[in-house]
Amino acid sequence: MRRRHFLASTLGAGFSVAAGQAFAHKPRTLPDYNLPEDMLPKVVRSPLDVDPFEIHVIPQEFALYWTLPRGKAMRYVVGIGRPGLYEPGEYYIGAKKEWPSWTPTPGMLRREPKVYSKWIGGMPGGLNNPLGARALYLFQPGRGDTFLRIHGTNDPSTLGRRVSNGCARLVNDQMIDLYDRVPMDTRVVLYPADDLGVTH
Repeated sequence: MRRRHFLASTLGAGFSVAAGQAFAHKPRTLPDYNLPEDMLPKVVRSPLDVDPFEIHVIPQEFALYWTLPRGKAMRYVVGIGRPGLYEPGEYYIGAKKEWPSWTPTPGMLRREPKVYSKWIGGMPGGLNNPLGARALYLFQPGRGDTFLRIHGTNDPSTLGRRVSNGCARLVNDQMIDLYDRVPMDTRVVLYPADDLGVTH
């Protein structure tokens, strides 16, 4: 099943992207990412004994699970943060944004100033924005915004890899689907990635 079939099924379930298309500079359609069957979202038996309606990222599988009742879960293939930048822990969804703008963090500017300094004032939302079509913002009690995100990407080659500045990424159409399922204050758990080694 290709992206167009996946979107058709989500539209049939009441899914809507109209809010994200309210401005002319936002794309009205997404590319067909042509992902193979094993990289499409699917309902599976949950590998975790946890409550339904939570997000669990298992880096060894490059998988994000949106848990469901009766021991089921929706499984998405993701890319995760590079070694030293991925931050395991427990979080909650403190903000949700459609076609979010993006500004590099101070840490990103220190690590790669030549890459990020031109965006110090921020990049408007859009298809090639690093946060993609949708973003879920990860917060922690007493800390607030951690600057970690679960977000979209227009580059499917980054799935199943350690490529980002600490975040988890899904291709944009799958991120839109996840975004519409997940309410504010949802519990998010990022599991340790210690045995994954280096980026590949």
